[in-house]
Parts: sequence; C-alpha cells; structure tokens
Amino acid sequence: MSETKELTYADVSSHNGKKDLYVVVHDKVYNATTFIDEHPGGEEVLLDVGGQDATEAFEDVGHSDEAREILDGLLVGDLKRMPGDPALHQSTSSTSTSTASKAEGAGMGVGLYALVLLGGLAAFGAYKYLQMSSEAKK
Repeated sequence: MSETKELTYADVSSHNGKKDLYVVVHDKVYNATTFIDEHPGGEEVLLDVGGQDATEAFEDVGHSDEAREILDGLLVGDLKRMPGDPALHQSTSSTSTSTASKAEGAGMGVGLYALVLLGGLAAFGAYKYLQMSSEAKK
C-alpha cells in the first residue's frame, strides 16, 4: 500500500471550484469533484465548504453510514496542520459530547425531511382542492 499523502490547508484551499473540489473532514482530505453532481444536498452545499474544513457541516447533517463509505472512496490524504491554520471546528475532547452532537444533528435532519414532506403534502392537497373547485364551477 502506498504512503498516505499529506496536504496543507494552503494546498486544500486552492481546490474550491466545481471542477476541482477538496474538503477536509476530521483532518482527512477528500476530493469531492466527482461527487458534486450526485450529492443529495445539492452542489451548493459542497461548494460552500470547498477548500475548507467541512467537519462541522458534515457532522451537523448526521450523514449515514453509506455517506461515510462514499467519503472513504474520495480520500486523497491527511491534512498536515501548519502554524496559522484555522483551528479545529469540532471539539475532540469528549466522546460523549461528539456522540450527543451527532444524535442531535441526525434528529434535525429527520425533522427537516419531515417538514419538507409535510409541506409537499399540504401543497398537493391545496392543488387538488383548487382543481376540484374549478371543476365544480364549470
């Protein structure tokens, strides 16, 4: 197996466009370029964190095990921290705190999907109601 590649924030920050996109999650560097069009949250989400530490954003959403497997396939190397680099976004001091954050993020993700689903159902119901009203007037 080859040696793990090390990249600095300066290296990563230059890869921030749609055709060349790197992100950092838990001090690992990933090339998200090939995944940008497939990302369920849309390309804007990835572009917002392109060339940066996306750990907090990644964990806040509560990604599935499948998403983490996809991420593993995009691995480029490890982040080599240098003096003057941005600080870590997520605290690694306590496992229980990070577990609680993940659970809270997952709950928010499910709640958001439920809200979107209910909104869609309400819109569909309103559409049907208006359709029936217009047919009744004819």
